[in-house]
Amino acid sequence: MPKLILMRHAKSGWGDPTLPDHDRPLNARGVTSASALGDWLRAQGHLPDQALVSSALRTQRTFAGLALDLEPERHARLYGAGSSVLLSSLRAARGKAVLLIAHNPGIGEFAERILSKMPGHQHFLDYPTGATLVAEVPDWPDLDFGQARVLDFVTPHDLKT
Repeated sequence: MPKLILMRHAKSGWGDPTLPDHDRPLNARGVTSASALGDWLRAQGHLPDQALVSSALRTQRTFAGLALDLEPERHARLYGAGSSVLLSSLRAARGKAVLLIAHNPGIGEFAERILSKMPGHQHFLDYPTGATLVAEVPDWPDLDFGQARVLDFVTPHDLKT
């Protein structure tokens, strides 16, 4: 079965109020968290062979911080996307393990809706920055809500970043 790795971008900076939301970078904590999440993915054997990443700067930098040996596919439609857009994007996926990095509230809602049973993690429903769900899913074209099975869930706080 294919594997879905669903990640919310790491903590972003609000230091420059003149920047458009799309162009906000990661803050120092976000940079550290992205690196720790990359280490965690490698340690757990959750390595993607395809990455779908929002076009926003903070998602791009989150992906870069993971230090994966993979070229991301940047998609403007993932910026601010809701559940239906995330689902249709994944239905077109072709990898055996697909990483999707996007934004709340859409990614948190999608994580909740895609699973057949939610994990017991106290912060799952919050889907904080850096939250990462790993789940088994049906073949991509057949993917629908309520079908994924949790394999793992972690937040940067769990990794002591």
